[in-house]
Amino acid sequence: MRLSKLFTKTSKTAPADEVSKNAQLLIRAGFIHKEMAGVYSYTPLGLKVLNKITQIVREEMDAIGCQELIMSGLQKKETWDATGRWDDNNVDIWFKSELKDGTKVGFGWSHEEPIIEMVKQYLSSYKDLPVNVYQFQTKFRNETRAKSGIIRGREFVMKDMYSCNASAEANQAFYDATIEAYNRIYDRLGIGEDTYVTFASGGAFTKFSHEFQTVCDAGEDYIYIHRGKNIAVNEEVMDDENLEKLGIKREELEKVKSAEVGNIFNFGTQKSEDTDFTFTDADNKKQFVHLSSYGIGTTRVMGVIAEKFSDEKGLVWPEAVAPAKVYLISIGGEAAIKCADDLYNELGAKGIDVLYDDRDVRPGQKFADFDLIGIPYRVTVSDRMLESENYELVARADGQQLLLTREQLLAKLV
Repeated sequence: MRLSKLFTKTSKTAPADEVSKNAQLLIRAGFIHKEMAGVYSYTPLGLKVLNKITQIVREEMDAIGCQELIMSGLQKKETWDATGRWDDNNVDIWFKSELKDGTKVGFGWSHEEPIIEMVKQYLSSYKDLPVNVYQFQTKFRNETRAKSGIIRGREFVMKDMYSCNASAEANQAFYDATIEAYNRIYDRLGIGEDTYVTFASGGAFTKFSHEFQTVCDAGEDYIYIHRGKNIAVNEEVMDDENLEKLGIKREELEKVKSAEVGNIFNFGTQKSEDTDFTFTDADNKKQFVHLSSYGIGTTRVMGVIAEKFSDEKGLVWPEAVAPAKVYLISIGGEAAIKCADDLYNELGAKGIDVLYDDRDVRPGQKFADFDLIGIPYRVTVSDRMLESENYELVARADGQQLLLTREQLLAKLV
């Protein structure tokens, strides 16, 4: 990608009403555009980051035997009536509307009930189980709080997955496998060291759940973490009974602020009983399906990464999710430009994503934009360095600076 062709531009300022660091930096660097409070669009740079996060999640979901689909965002009232979750007294974050014929519809905030209605059409026997499906879907939630940038939005992208099993044991086994898959995801995203499996309330989903909370000053939750056991308890369910169940003592815990980056719910047969979601077992007897759901807000994760990996100059993307690996700069005349063009083409041919700052602007602006955009490595080609046949390589994370030959540079980057 050539920066001269990118329609977005960096800015020294963010919208005056934007108070969150993640959104301020992402807007200034040209990754997102603010439509209104809690609603953001993703530009080409932002979409590259989001696609890399999505691909990591997809690979880990596929690895545990899940199938990807995509469901409708528009949902029927009747689908939710059976569980009582159309009622605003039970779920108060709906966006609702009506079709021209008066049919009431909602804009999907979750998909448990709709997935049951879909799978019902294909599942009749125990031989049809298990069913494990997931999607990346835009969700709509009428949040009263929308001041955390893309960490808490009214419109956001979420990976939601649903597992259907014949027994409690099979359901629990897949639930546990998903916990391990989620831990791998957060490790690959670069936040695994600060992310804890957290015992929490299930809210509008179930009585209890597990959250994945990342230690983050911009978060909206407080959790009590046990670093040795890599588990935590959400403040809302912090009591002696729950601590005893977890085998931990209050004095062993450290209180920290955190942001939720994932959650999982084991419904057992509760929702199946509400919706008559059944299968026939080996003895030809009718049984209720055991259901669990699993969520990761991919746009929310992007916001948490932006909060945690940034400094006074701008963003510092982990290599796994950065929109490019190399920020290439040319300084000088035709010789430097030609050399940078050649290097751009060569790196691309070797599969290295490059953001090439080929603009006719001052070197200082190019260096400042590298810091703001947060690409992992900066490579500078200049007339002066070409005289000694060297290239400058700078790491965004720690500022390490190296002068390398072309062969050394390629060996370092490829």
